[in-house]
Amino acid sequence: MSSIRTTPAAGGSTAPASGRKPNGGRGPNQAVKPLRQRIFGRNPLGWLFSAPYLVFVIVIFAYPLLFAIYMSFFDYFFAAPGANVDRPFVGLDNYVTAFTDPAVLQSFANVGIFLIINVPLTVVLSLVLASGLNSIKRFRTFLRVSYYVPYVTASVAIIGVWLFLFNQDGLVNQILGPLAPNPSWFVNPTLAMPMIAVYVTWKQLGFYILLYLAALQNVPTELYESASTDGAGRVRQFFSVTVPGVRPATVLVLLLSTIVGANLFTEPYLLTGGGGPNGASTSPVLLIYQQGIQQGHPGYAAAIGIVLVVVVLIIAFLQNRFAGDRDS
Repeated sequence: MSSIRTTPAAGGSTAPASGRKPNGGRGPNQAVKPLRQRIFGRNPLGWLFSAPYLVFVIVIFAYPLLFAIYMSFFDYFFAAPGANVDRPFVGLDNYVTAFTDPAVLQSFANVGIFLIINVPLTVVLSLVLASGLNSIKRFRTFLRVSYYVPYVTASVAIIGVWLFLFNQDGLVNQILGPLAPNPSWFVNPTLAMPMIAVYVTWKQLGFYILLYLAALQNVPTELYESASTDGAGRVRQFFSVTVPGVRPATVLVLLLSTIVGANLFTEPYLLTGGGGPNGASTSPVLLIYQQGIQQGHPGYAAAIGIVLVVVVLIIAFLQNRFAGDRDS
């Protein structure tokens, strides 16, 4: 009759000499989790509460994106429901046309000019104004609301005011007199897109100010007191304490302003009459609307849209890579 050899363990106890642990190598508290718990976690109610947003993302973002990718490989066009129409497969022809179309290349160059002006202005002005609003004591609520009102006001109403101010006989040109540009601001091929960038910066500034105001509440006041004790002035405190303290918010503002700017549509459509003059203010999204809806080439428009998505993802990745938290 054979016996199992044992070796002394800690505390004088014995363990099997084969080295195999009981319970399949798991500790006493590492029992196999049920399949339901492994899929849904310890609290399945989390999935229930997040399900509406998950459905929203799938219906509003994921499905349209996948369908746009599908459309971009076909000579696609819209038809009445139930109609059987031929939509031939064209492969990469839509993408080749997009990369060689001067109108598409100009639209991407236009939105590049817009982002170069809009994104730095948005980051700098919103951070400076948020720091000022965070430090003042009197009229704080009034000033915060004043900066936020343009953001929540209908674009059509505000655009009407800007057209009144900056048209050929507008108030701004009357003040400038002989210094006023000719042609005027929004019909000038050189100034149209920079003026749209300034307008969008002004209109959306209130939203980004709120983001920075929320971030400033997490910067410890002890850091400002220590900097003041070391002899740092207000400007030095701003660059040494405030700017590093709100760095995550800065990355968020960079990403949001880039994504919003790349999807520019309403402003050139209304301010310059649909991308004028001569396409100088046409954005890729406006071109997608013109090609897909007005001219009946949704497959080609989808290809332009996919190219825009890829470009924005690359820019967002680079921003997060170089401006994000390097300690994470």
